[in-house]
Amino acid sequence: MGEEEEDPQKMKNISAAAYDYDNDPRWSDYWSNILMPPHMSSRSDVITHYKRKFYHRYIDPDLVVEPMNTTATTQTASQSASSATIPPLSSSASERRPSQNSGSTARVSRASSTANSAPLSWDRHTIQFSVNACVSVVTVLAILPLVPKSLSSRAYRLSFMGTLCSSIYSIYSLHGKPRAWNLQALQVWFQSVIVTKDFIHFIYCLTFISSNLQLKFALLPILLPALEHSSKFLRRNFSQSSLYRKYLEELCVWVESNPTTLGILSSQAEIGIGFLLIISLLSSQRNIVQTFMYWQLLKLMYHAPVTAGYHQIFWRKVGTTVRPLIHKHAPFLNSPVSAIQKWWFRQ
Repeated sequence: MGEEEEDPQKMKNISAAAYDYDNDPRWSDYWSNILMPPHMSSRSDVITHYKRKFYHRYIDPDLVVEPMNTTATTQTASQSASSATIPPLSSSASERRPSQNSGSTARVSRASSTANSAPLSWDRHTIQFSVNACVSVVTVLAILPLVPKSLSSRAYRLSFMGTLCSSIYSIYSLHGKPRAWNLQALQVWFQSVIVTKDFIHFIYCLTFISSNLQLKFALLPILLPALEHSSKFLRRNFSQSSLYRKYLEELCVWVESNPTTLGILSSQAEIGIGFLLIISLLSSQRNIVQTFMYWQLLKLMYHAPVTAGYHQIFWRKVGTTVRPLIHKHAPFLNSPVSAIQKWWFRQ
């Protein structure tokens, strides 16, 4: 009976290992939102474990993912090394071993409590958390209708400025600067950066900072990622805090466990903003350059792997809804729509 129960899980593990994660845009988005030390993110067992979790969440919920024990291999290696170098102990020494182990355990517990109470070092994740937390608070102030107009206007621009600075810092810390300041080196560096989510957020913020048209709806695509990054950082570093457990735990758990919902909501907001900008061309606050730049950005979001999954699904729904209406009620729009589609699908 045990072998019959293990066979389905064995087949599921084989399917999970053979799945093409690189061509699934959801995997790149899932992996980019996992915060861990650099020496852990390069380990093959860690990557395999998170691939299994991704496969369990998005592909096959029946796959059983065992928890990853990161200390087991280290303890095994240290125990084997000590057993190979230390000679056998006498009976009197073995009788004294429990007291020595209890003392080392106490020292380890004191060291761990000291480490937990020590202040956080200002590494890349801490800096980005600080910026994202400020962006979240300022964005909420800009969205709330009861906030005075002058304060709301300042908060609106500060939200984009904070996200812009966070994107620049993230691009620099992850990709560095070009190896040389010539055309070829700049082109290679730019091609590696242009498809990242940080670069897309950078262009998104540039589009709205310099515009006189204030769309509160445009704050949603920068609020959701800021909340997601802040929630992950809080859960990993402040899970033992009483303030976190009392006020923030439920919100952080929900945000971290629903990345697909946040991604769909963000992509729909981004596309909706594009149509709002087209409608704004009929008003006195129209900005043709901003509208053109934003639709170029939407085209990039459609083709970039980190955002293509959500955008392509939504545009497919738009096409299936609008195309029959054009054929039935406005057939003269078929040729302009075909020309727009050729431009849109051209990379």
